[in-house]
Amino acid sequence: MWEAYRIGVALGVGIGIGALFSALAAPRRGLVVVVAAVAVAAGAGGVGGALGAVVVASVVAGTLSRGGTRGGTAVLVSLAAVGLAGLALIPVVGYLEAVALPALAGRMRRRDGERYAGLRSLARD
Repeated sequence: MWEAYRIGVALGVGIGIGALFSALAAPRRGLVVVVAAVAVAAGAGGVGGALGAVVVASVVAGTLSRGGTRGGTAVLVSLAAVGLAGLALIPVVGYLEAVALPALAGRMRRRDGERYAGLRSLARD
């Protein structure tokens, strides 16, 4: 049982590290592979690091394409990455993160919209 817990923690911490590197690099398409490789090398769980880097890179790229700022996105995603790594200390949550994170990213891709129009949409009369 102890080994299953340690694997889950390593997976969740790896996801958090990969997400943190993706947030700080604010990757473009060409940097995703580099960020994932660095996350695999630095993370406790190599698979988790690659998974976190690739999934969060797509979320960050979508955020930036819809008008988010690099600094604000990096801060918010970094805080979420630290939270993901911390949640991995709870038994079984690291495994759930590995399943839920790609599912949520896929859901976000399906809902991919354009930039938020804000008050400009109300000005059309």
